Amino acid sequence: MKRLSLAAIFLILLGQAGCVSVSRDALNVRTFGAVGDGTTKDTAAFQKALDICAVAKGGEVVVPAGDYLIGSIELKSYTTLRLEKDAHLMGSPDLDDYPVMKVRWEGHWIDGHRALIFAQNAGHFGIVGPGKISGNPALGGREMPRRPVLIEPINCIDVRLEGFATEHQSMWSIHPTYCVNVTAKNLVIRSTGGNGDGVDVDSCKHVRIESCDINTGDDCIAIKSGRGMEGYRAARPTEDVLISHCTLGDNNFACIGIGSETSGGIRNVQIEHCKFTHAKSYAIYIKSNTGRGAFIEDISARDLDVATAPGGFLRINLTGSGIKDPEPVTGDEGIPSAKNFSFRDVKVNCGTLVDAAQTSPVKPINGFSLVEVSGTCKKAITLANLTNAVLRDVHVTGYEGPFLTQTNVQGVGLEEPR
Repeated sequence: MKRLSLAAIFLILLGQAGCVSVSRDALNVRTFGAVGDGTTKDTAAFQKALDICAVAKGGEVVVPAGDYLIGSIELKSYTTLRLEKDAHLMGSPDLDDYPVMKVRWEGHWIDGHRALIFAQNAGHFGIVGPGKISGNPALGGREMPRRPVLIEPINCIDVRLEGFATEHQSMWSIHPTYCVNVTAKNLVIRSTGGNGDGVDVDSCKHVRIESCDINTGDDCIAIKSGRGMEGYRAARPTEDVLISHCTLGDNNFACIGIGSETSGGIRNVQIEHCKFTHAKSYAIYIKSNTGRGAFIEDISARDLDVATAPGGFLRINLTGSGIKDPEPVTGDEGIPSAKNFSFRDVKVNCGTLVDAAQTSPVKPINGFSLVEVSGTCKKAITLANLTNAVLRDVHVTGYEGPFLTQTNVQGVGLEEPR
């Protein structure tokens, strides 16, 4: 059967041949009635254009310059939402415009309001700029059902997010969950207030976050995989994540948080060529809790510039981060395992250089290296329960007290001073 173009499908569905001009591969939302005046709700016009793209099995929905007030819209397979220069999507202030469905929130599947831009069981789709997407500040916070995030693909493949800006308040901006092959590139992400994370990667595989400028009210980037027995049974790890050439600033917690929802496991996270302009606590925080179980492994970072981090550069807390789960993973199985943490070529101006004291003697971290570090810090290194540790070429100044405090640590380069 011959594939129909977007234009042909549009004309067939609307029965208006000869009345509109539509290219083969793109639909303009204004053709479908979008006004873009910032007060008229354009949700239906956007969804109609997106649905026709889905029927055509591929194409672009183009958003020209204007202020478009919308509620939740759904992207479907083989569709690209293109925000042209000065195109601004603005979230409706009405919660009724965001249907309630099952969403993942803090490691559990619960009832929550659908995202402003949502996709589920879709593939090969994306959002591209240079326009902007803003959530409504009245809808942030931690009230239940969970408030809407900005962009949330669930169980999707081949997701492209590129070249646009976001603005949100007291709620997550981008939250891929159970997704495979996600690229977030050249994004400018801004949020304010606690709970205002930038990108939360939740039980996903093959994720690339590249050349993004992220300044948030909470974690810039958070890596998660479920909490307690629910996440442990699902066994959906987050793995193969690259964070590269990003500029990160956080106003409440860590720039990059790995955990504390780790019950599905986290592996192979690479952080490289990144600048941390400011962090409220730590630039990088690897965290879990007894009762999470599973694993955190193969975490590497290199070529980092930490300009300001009052808490410190790196904290590892595997026994006491986050709330206790009502259904924990019990016994020794509930103690997270950790291995192969590597940090190299780091420039710092921070509080504590490394705080890795909250670790388990039952399951020590197997493999930790800190190599080629320079700069200033107020406190140096505290390590506990580590095997195969390597400290080499660590040259920092300004700290008080000992360079290294260690408990149950085995490895090389553990002498002081450095």
